[in-house]
Amino acid sequence: MIAIVDYKAGNLTSVRLAFEALDTEAVITSDPEVIRSAERVVFPGVGAAGAAMMHLNEMGLATVLTDVVDAGTPFLGICVGTQILFDSSEEDGGVACLGLVPGEVKRFHPPDPLCKIPQIGWNTVGFKVDHPLFDGIENGSEFYFVHSYYPAPSDASFILAETEYADACFACVVGRGNMAATQFHPERSGRIGLQLLRNFTTWDGRV
Repeated sequence: MIAIVDYKAGNLTSVRLAFEALDTEAVITSDPEVIRSAERVVFPGVGAAGAAMMHLNEMGLATVLTDVVDAGTPFLGICVGTQILFDSSEEDGGVACLGLVPGEVKRFHPPDPLCKIPQIGWNTVGFKVDHPLFDGIENGSEFYFVHSYYPAPSDASFILAETEYADACFACVVGRGNMAATQFHPERSGRIGLQLLRNFTTWDGRV
């Protein structure tokens, strides 16, 4: 069973429906014991880092997520659920995050005033490593993004894939060991996104 972490973020149902399309059982839950005992955990989200961290701390889920990663459970973050894995985010005037990935989340500052922020749409993703999540997906495939901030790991070994926007080349998939996270939305990325989620359903957390 896959636990989709409910921390009052949006877009949880679309993630569950994506797994249903793959004939995979997934439940939306904020129960710490259900999350800890799940075979796999997904941490999605749409919204702001400050509100996400506030809800996680209020609900006692920040330590639960750390426990899941430490236990070796296959773990996937999505969008804001990726950004708050970092040490901090520039959003909301500066937010302390979970610290599971070294580095910070930065806001786009495009030199071209006509460059639209947030980035909304499809973008090419270049794989930096051979990872089980990328099985059956061609390098350079396009995924769907919606974001104004981007991950900036301080340790390049956490970067699994990159993309470019607003004159920034940034990590759009990060991870290490049993933890992986995407800045894009696989659940909104059509057939290619479903392939990534299908790969997650069989990934044992090893690379």
